[in-house]
Amino acid sequence: MKAFSKTLGEIAQFIGGKIEGEAQAQVKGVANLESADQTQLSYFASPRYKKALLSTRALAVLARENAPPIEGMNWIRVANPTLAFAQVAHWFNPRPQWPPGIDASARVHPEAQIHPSACLMANVFVDKGAVVGARCVLFPGVFIGEGAKLGEECWLYPHVVLREGVLLADRVTLHAGAIIGADGFGYVFDVEQKKHTKIPQLGIVRIEDDVEIGAGSCIDRATHGETLIGRGTKIDNLVQIGHNVRIGPLGLICGQVGIAGSVTIGEGVVLAGQVGIADHLSIGNRVIASAQSGIARNVEDGALVSGFNAFRHADWLKFMLSAHKLPELLKEVNRLKRRLEELEKKELP
Repeated sequence: MKAFSKTLGEIAQFIGGKIEGEAQAQVKGVANLESADQTQLSYFASPRYKKALLSTRALAVLARENAPPIEGMNWIRVANPTLAFAQVAHWFNPRPQWPPGIDASARVHPEAQIHPSACLMANVFVDKGAVVGARCVLFPGVFIGEGAKLGEECWLYPHVVLREGVLLADRVTLHAGAIIGADGFGYVFDVEQKKHTKIPQLGIVRIEDDVEIGAGSCIDRATHGETLIGRGTKIDNLVQIGHNVRIGPLGLICGQVGIAGSVTIGEGVVLAGQVGIADHLSIGNRVIASAQSGIARNVEDGALVSGFNAFRHADWLKFMLSAHKLPELLKEVNRLKRRLEELEKKELP
């Protein structure tokens, strides 16, 4: 990789920060506080990292305006150090540029459309009627089903599967092993034949702009119509999204979340790790569900929910704080019950 360096002054200008220190100092990379060396930029975003800040060897640190100065430290003051660090990290580590072309081992149907600027690596398969847009990169082993369509600048890492009819908008990233458009889990029990009869899954999956989906995640095609992942939503590894789910824009869905069929999720929803949502529910805008929440009823806009069945986080905290007292409370209730019985016996004529 070509050597890359910028002065602190150039970095401050790039992110709109205010520099305190040596503006001409050369930065050659980025790292966290613990691992940064004398050529690297780091960031300080929370008081819990103060110990690491005091011992860091970083050349300079991104920090908020109110962070206390440290003698000898170069600072760049910004409103959001984490965001500024991400922006600088992208600047120093841009996406690789893959040359356009189709590897000799790839198999592309004659009726597929591949933009000349796209890159198809070894053993990619593109079926009839599929469309691969400008500057897309398909890594080895990617499967594109019949009639699937990719917009511009989509990156599909090794062994991604796009089943037939799946639609990707622009700048969609699918990490290794993601499966988009597999059949939804739909069966009806035939009492006479004593068997489960499959309900044909005839819909598609549509993924809007700037969505990123983690490794090993699965998004099922709709029974009818479409399963939808809204603009800018980010999905972690090992997530299961059922048929006909509709997820609004700008969501964050963490690892091992499971969403049953026909759930509607609003804008800016955060589902922490291992959240489970039952079918046919409505989750409002800006809802936050804490880790391992089990949601079995509709959730209103802006709610913070926890537990199973998930209920308001403040109530759940009260419950958890009192839970360890339950054995002693039970003993006290039993003592009072016995005392009441004794008093009642004394009052009898």
